[in-house]
This record gives sequence, C-alpha cells and structure tokens, in this order.
Amino acid sequence: MDEDHGPSQIVPQAPARRSFGDRLQGVKKTFLTRDGLFGDYDYAFLFRPNLPFLRKSRKVSPFFGLNDKLPVFLALLLGFQHALAMLAGVITPPLILSGAGGVNLGTGLQQYLVSTALIVSGILSMIQITRFHIRGTPYYIGTGLISVVGVSFTVIPVAQKAFDQMYANGFCPVASDGTRLPCPDAYGALLGTAAVAALLEILLAFVPPRIILKVFPPLVTGPTVMLIGISLIESGFKNWLGGSGPCSDATHTAFFDKCPDITAPHALPWGSAEYLGLGFSVFITIILCERFGSPIMKSTSVIIGLLTGIIIAAATGYFSRSGIDQAPVASFIWVHTFRLTVYAPLVLPMLTVFIICACEAIGDITASCDVSRIEVDGPVYETRIQGGVLADGINGVLAALATMTPMTTFAQNNGVIALTRCANRTAGYCCCIFLILGGIFAKFAAALVAIPSAVLGGMTTFLFTSVAVSGMAIICRGAPFTRRNRFILAAGLSLGYGATLVPNYFSSVFTYEGDNRSLRGFLDAIEIFVETGFAVTALVTIILNLTLPEEIEETEEQALASDNNPVVLKDDGPLNHHSMDSDKMA
Repeated sequence: MDEDHGPSQIVPQAPARRSFGDRLQGVKKTFLTRDGLFGDYDYAFLFRPNLPFLRKSRKVSPFFGLNDKLPVFLALLLGFQHALAMLAGVITPPLILSGAGGVNLGTGLQQYLVSTALIVSGILSMIQITRFHIRGTPYYIGTGLISVVGVSFTVIPVAQKAFDQMYANGFCPVASDGTRLPCPDAYGALLGTAAVAALLEILLAFVPPRIILKVFPPLVTGPTVMLIGISLIESGFKNWLGGSGPCSDATHTAFFDKCPDITAPHALPWGSAEYLGLGFSVFITIILCERFGSPIMKSTSVIIGLLTGIIIAAATGYFSRSGIDQAPVASFIWVHTFRLTVYAPLVLPMLTVFIICACEAIGDITASCDVSRIEVDGPVYETRIQGGVLADGINGVLAALATMTPMTTFAQNNGVIALTRCANRTAGYCCCIFLILGGIFAKFAAALVAIPSAVLGGMTTFLFTSVAVSGMAIICRGAPFTRRNRFILAAGLSLGYGATLVPNYFSSVFTYEGDNRSLRGFLDAIEIFVETGFAVTALVTIILNLTLPEEIEETEEQALASDNNPVVLKDDGPLNHHSMDSDKMA
C-alpha cells in the first residue's frame, strides 16, 4: 500500500515497533478522550445557516491533510456528509435503467440494483482511496485521495438506445399491445459488454497522461460531457411530469392513462399540475439550501430537496408501502444475477463511454489534488492520474461482475473537501462504510425505489443539468473561443444536437433485411453509435482537432508584429512606429 507524502515532505525512516501497551494507550486516547473524539474543529461552522442577520464567524477551521490524525466524531460526520453528497448520483442510474424507461425489471430487481449500487460504490471507492503499488513496476492502482466512485451517468443514453433497439429487433419481448415486458437478458448484455469494453480504460491507464490530454483535450471532452447531460434531461423532465414510461407516450394503452399506471395510489394523468408541483418542491428546496443553507446543507442540497419532496408526497398519499413491506431486511451482491453476454452493436458505443470516463477521471483527480493541497504536476501527480484511471478501468470490470453498470470517479465530493477543509482519507473510508451499510439494509433501498416519479424527476433534472453545465465549464476553462475552436465546436455539436433532439433520424438509412446476423449486428452498431449524440460529437471533434491547423489570431498577429518591429530608443522611452502613429492620430 502506498504512503502519501506532500511535495516538500521528507519520507521518514520506519518508526520503531510500538509495544502492545503503547498501542492500547493510543486507542484509549482516540476513543476515550475529548481530544480524540472531537478535537478542536469548529462544528458550528458546518451547521450555521447563511441568514442575513447572523454574524459570520471569522475563525478558520483547521485543514486535515491526507494522513493527519482526525477526531473520530468528525471523521464519521464528514464521511456521512460525503455519502449524502453522492447518494443521489449513485441511485439514479439503476433506477432509470431498471425502470419503465429501461428494461422494466420490476420492483424486486430495482430494489436489489439500488442496494448493489450503494455496496459496490463503497467497496470500489476503497480501492481508489487506499492506492496500491504494483510491486516491481512504477504503476499504482488508485489515487490515495478521497476519490469516491459512483455509477456513471455516461452509460444511460447509450443503454437506453440499445434497449430500444433490443425491443425493436426481438431480443426483448413486447406484449401484444406494445408494452415492453421485463428483459433481464438485456441488462445482462449491457453488463457483459461493459466488462469487455472496460479493458480499454485499463490500457489507457498506461498511456502517459499528456498524450491522453492531447488526444482528448477540453475541446473534445467539454461538448461531449455537455451532450451527455442534455440527452439525460429529457428523461428527468418526463419523470418530473409523472413518469418516463408508457404513461408519457401518446399511444399508450388504457392501463397507462394515469402515471405510473391506473393501479398506483393517487395516480394522475401525465403532466398534471400536482406532479409539476411535487417536482418544484424538490427544485425550490435545492435553491433555498444554496441561498440560506449552512455548509453541510449546501453540499447535500440535492438530498435535502429529495427528502422534502418525499415528505410532501407521503403526506399527500403518493407513496405505496407494498414494495417496502415486501422487501427483505438485508441484501448483498449476487442475491440476483444476470446472464452475461456481449451484445455486438453495443461494443463501439461502450468503448466511447469508457474513453469519456477516463477523461472525466483525469479532470476529477486533478481537482481532488488541488482541493486536497497536493501537487498538480510532477511525477507523483502523474502516478495519481495513472493509478486513478487504472482503478477506474478495473472498477468497471469488477462492477459488471457485481451486476452493476460502469463506475467512475465522482466530482461532487471535491466541493465537500473544499467546504470542510478536510481531505483526510479516514473520512473517505467512513463514507464507504456508510454507503455499504445503506446498501445492505434493503428496506432503505426499497424506500428509494418507492419515491414517486415526479419527486425523483425534480431531483434528476437538476442533476442532469449540472452534468451539462460541467461540460460547459470544461470548455470555458480549457478551450479559448478562437475561430478554429468555435468551428470545431459548431461542427461537432451540429451532429450531436441533431442526434439528441431527433434520436431516430438514422433508423431508416440501412435497408438490409437479410439473414446475415453478423452484418445485421454491424449495421446495428453503426446505428446506435450515430444516434448517440455525445459519441458523434466526440468523434467529430477529435478528428477536427487533430487535423485542423492552428491559426494565428488577430491579437497574436499584433504581438508578433510588435516583436518583429525594431525599437527606437528616445529620451522619453522606447517607441516603435506603431505607437508613434497612434500618438499622431491622438
């Protein structure tokens, strides 16, 4: 296991072996003294709301580095805060992919997948936080930072497109009235394909980061991430208005005249004002937390908004207790399994997913180093990048074998580190423990699955839009708006926006209807890729960025001209002929 040291620290000699009595004294001091339990941290700061009439504290809280000694209560408190900050992001993908908008696996399997997402996120986050050195090599697995791992949003639009195709070509069953029947084999095909495609990210981990960043600069990753968020907003907004399943389709059967169906408690037609109000209760609460909330409320505003919506929905009769009552007390990985297969048309889009995950991981790890006050350049930084991307790829394989879709490093916990001034790995381990416990207690997952679609939609719409805004921020930070860059963005986004807004535009291009399954699968792969907006944008921007030559902008022309002109020294200072002409004009 790797031991992390700051850039200016000297690695100490191995300390003398401590006796059992010394260790016992250390345990007593940690758990039986006020200093060991609470330390001198300003806990009031975390809970002090940002109200206009309250005086703001000028006391600066101490900063806890990677391996500093952390009070027990603070480690548990900040670990719980980290877990809450990532909870919404962890549970959203399995809820969408296993629900009516995905493969419709039913309540029981949905509960299992939500539990598994929490457990797997906790276990795989420990790999990133711990950081293992591969003996005999210069390579590492993990970052050694609070680099928590959650279910990637990137896979959702690709999986939904593949599921649509599976129901259309007979891979998945469809009822006589057109309703999609449960299709666990489709989910198994997604997992199997992800396990194979994750090997690409493992290979990318051994490519020097500077080369990866040259091929996938912000000009490529920014619009790609932005389109991922934009493509997800539709499902979030549909849920906000009642549901993204059959009840939102214009051609639904009578059973889905109300959302989620006519048998649900307090069911209403899709788009009803009550559903809109439920979603707004979540949305407005998130805004109020950002304006008036304490630091701990700001970093968990999405969960507080979700809880507000849940309370209102429960008080007004939108909840069904049947799923919670029928759920088992405990759950774990492999309580349910899926038949793993490789769905050939899905391979190419999934490779794109893992390339995007690797690029996101590099950005998130860099941000984690920055807020953790660790070097952001040099050999140690590069080993953190390499170890983080390698762990992401390995976690992708392990997640698929643990019945979960691809995992990636989450970014929102960087905000928690910056707010709390705590980058200590002990808090990260506590976060992992809370996630695992939340997944094991299946009643908790059942309660999450029972959340009405309108409440969930108010939260996911905000989350997905945050993804799109993150893509915009990547572009603004790393890609200046020169003429060349604007052209590349316009060309890439033209096809990307088109495929996102008109998702079936390519479905009639190939007319082959023969019996050659290999050819059919190849054509299906092209169709999925071309109809996935962010994948097309990534491909176009990569090609254009590598082939279009750099142009000298107007400001650069002026600078070059100034450098090339001779300077004439006079008594009143250096002047060239441009400045003299301008003086005459003045």
